[in-house]
Formats: sequence, structure tokens, C-alpha cells
Amino acid sequence: MVALAETEASSLRVREVSKSFPAPDDPFTRRQALSDISLSIAAGELVSLIGPSGCGKSTLLRLIAGLDFADSGDLLIGSEPISEPGAERGLVFQDPNLFPWLTVRRNIEAGLVARGVLREKRNEVDEFMRLVALEAFGDAYPHHLSGGMAQRVALARALINHPKVLLLDEPLGALDAFTRMRMQDEVLRLWQTRRTTILFVTHDIDEAIYMSDRIMIMTQPPGRIDQTIANTLPRPRDRSSPEFLRLRGNILELLHFAGNAPAANST
Repeated sequence: MVALAETEASSLRVREVSKSFPAPDDPFTRRQALSDISLSIAAGELVSLIGPSGCGKSTLLRLIAGLDFADSGDLLIGSEPISEPGAERGLVFQDPNLFPWLTVRRNIEAGLVARGVLREKRNEVDEFMRLVALEAFGDAYPHHLSGGMAQRVALARALINHPKVLLLDEPLGALDAFTRMRMQDEVLRLWQTRRTTILFVTHDIDEAIYMSDRIMIMTQPPGRIDQTIANTLPRPRDRSSPEFLRLRGNILELLHFAGNAPAANST
């Protein structure tokens, strides 16, 4: 049996990172997506990143994942610079991106296959299937799964590589409200079991408050960190408590949406 709590989390630092892209209407002009963005996340911390659409949240995650390169600045996991994709960083998107021709078991094994370590790590697959409560679905195919179950497969596939940092890019955004709340608890349970460092991108303010140790608010593009809010509410958190609603109101005010956002969540 693999010791699921053995993985050591790592700190994550982003220092004065900027990133631009060619403008869609003029390839000779570059549009700034991130401007001198800096943040620091402690090992084992769960931090949410929120902000308006187009502010560069997903771009930042891609840079940390090593899927793209910054124009300037530094990205470090622990003391090591990030220059390419690596197994110490796991990335889960809003779409689970499962291989439809592979079973649940084979999807979870995919990262091990890609790294050439399936033979020595095969015994861990059952353990991670139990971790996400899918041990009875090992032979099922993605089209047999609900949205929440498919995301649990995606989480297991990322976690089986023992990442020190887990990057979650709105992984619950496509789920219905009830499934989304259940999956929030699922992610928290996995985090409390593994204590992996998590950077969680979301548009949902309630989700950020419910889950995070800290909440970082990004500006309109070009994106940068405008505010960082410590979340000291005790866990498990009560979404209807006065303290929760007060923090929600403060964040809405910072985002200039106070009085104009839906009662249950904000985008």
C-alpha cells in the first residue's frame, strides 16, 4: 500500500512575471496579458485566484505548469526555476480531458505510462482509485461517468504523479451547483489527505472563500495581483455564517460588483 501522505509539498514563487501575445487583429502588435505579477505560496497552502475574465489567470497557470514561457521574470518551485513541464506540477482543467477510448484505470495510469514508470508504480493505481472513491469503476469508460466522477478521475491522474504543486484551472466550473459543492468537499478532502500545495483558479467567490487559506484578486488585463486576503474562517466552513457573508461582501466590493452580483455566486 502506498503511503498517500508521504509527498512533500513545495512552495511556489512568481517574481515580476510579464507575458504578452500577438494581437488577434495585428500579429505585429503584442497585447500584454500579465504585467510584473508577483506572488508567493507556502508549501501545503491552498490559495484561490479570482478576477475578471481575461485577466490572465489561466495564462499564469500555464506558465507555472511550464506549458508556455514568460517574457520576463522568474517562476520557482521551491528553489528550482520552472523552465518546462514536470511531474512535480499537476494541472487539472475545467474539462477533465479524459481519453474516451481508455477505461478509468487506464486514464489514471496514463501519466505513469508517459513517464515510463508504470511497471514500478502500478500498485499505486488501486490506492488512488480508492482515494477518489472510484474503485468500483476501474473498467468503466468516460462516457459512463457523471461530470463529478470524470473530474475525480482527472484529479487521481494528476495526484498519482505525486505533484508538489497542484494547479486547478476552474475544475468545477462546468458542474451543476449540487455536484459542484460535493466536489469542493472532495478537493478539500484530497488536499487534507495529501497536503499538496494548491493554486485554484475560480470565478466563484463563494467557492474561493469556502476552500482557501488565502484569496488573491487579480486586476483587469494586463493582470497583476491587486489584493491578497487571508481567510481565517474555521473549517469546515458555514456558507451562511455572518463571517462568511461579510468576507464575501468585502470581496465583492473589491471587485466593484457589490450590489450587482447574484446571491449565490459571482462571475
